[in-house]
Amino acid sequence: MANKQDYYETLGVEKGATADEIKKSYRKLALKYHPDRNPDNPESEQKFKEVAEAYEVLSDADKRANYDRYGFDGVHNSFSGGGFNWSDFSHGGDFEDIFGGFFENIFGGGFQNERRGRAPRGRDLRVRFAITLEDAFKGKDADIKVKRPETCKQCKGTGCKDGTKPTTCRQCGGAGQVRVSQGFFSMVTTCAACSGRGTIIANPCDACHGAGLVEEMAKLTIRIPAGVPDSAQLRVAGEGEAGPNGAPHGDLYIVVQIKEHEFFTRRDDDLYCEIPVSFSQAALGDEIEVPTIDATAHLRIPPGTQTHQVFRMREYGMPAGGNMSQRGDQYVRVILHTPPKLTDRQKELFRELSEIEGKQIQEDKRSLFEKIKDGLGDVKKGWLG
Repeated sequence: MANKQDYYETLGVEKGATADEIKKSYRKLALKYHPDRNPDNPESEQKFKEVAEAYEVLSDADKRANYDRYGFDGVHNSFSGGGFNWSDFSHGGDFEDIFGGFFENIFGGGFQNERRGRAPRGRDLRVRFAITLEDAFKGKDADIKVKRPETCKQCKGTGCKDGTKPTTCRQCGGAGQVRVSQGFFSMVTTCAACSGRGTIIANPCDACHGAGLVEEMAKLTIRIPAGVPDSAQLRVAGEGEAGPNGAPHGDLYIVVQIKEHEFFTRRDDDLYCEIPVSFSQAALGDEIEVPTIDATAHLRIPPGTQTHQVFRMREYGMPAGGNMSQRGDQYVRVILHTPPKLTDRQKELFRELSEIEGKQIQEDKRSLFEKIKDGLGDVKKGWLG
């Protein structure tokens, strides 16, 4: 037998309090006195039961009306066995509304994600789309084709043959989920009888075989932003798979793949390339023409340039963050080119050069030998004192 109490006083609200005010107060008090937060405290457990009993009455419009009119005796028989039965503590969706956050903290989330009667949205899709480095530099509008489940046109997503309707699942009552309770604790799980649909299809549609969805090829135009990096994922909201029973589409993710370039290598917003130069250009210095991603530019190489020497061309790279006014750099590696065939005149000149270089090399060798010899002599003197 439940103890007589003033339910409004128990919840700390006025008699004319709104449903939201009652729910807010109940949530606060229920969390305060919950047994898991007050272990080995009989007084808190008793208070928690009183708060729950008060809310059981005041949250129900009919019970509250009887309580306001007849007092405690007008409603206490509505509880199982004339008292409060914890196995009946359900309130429909209110249970999740009030304790969702509390149980999320205890069980790691997910308690409110599958609310009763809420149809899940369609799944997200991911497709790969290849573009050139030039496209990645300037951006482009790209036409793509995506194969995805769409709402069946023949049955309009119901999954049933024309002239028939799905019947409500008897197991879950159309909720798509069932509640498993043990004492105070309650857990919601997908209904096995209807696989979460909430309905049973006795006469499935010939086109979709009861799924309500059929695969179709969709054509979309998407914007590839300037400066997009390789493997970037571009989200297109609402262009994923269609949801069951008319639920919203999921999202589409475009995974950008930049094709290998024949001339440039990209690292972040910088571009790298190699340019062949002749022996005379490297020795005497020259102004050479260098291809860039969007045009050509001129680069001055100094006399005595060595093969594999790298030169930096500022702001000739990719747009940083899609901003053409802030570009990366281009790095040019100079490669000394040896002609595979020479004319007679070129051979004559190279022979003359070879003789000059030979004398210079011999002089350099003798100079180096003398330096080594002098150095060893100093070391020997140091040893002998």
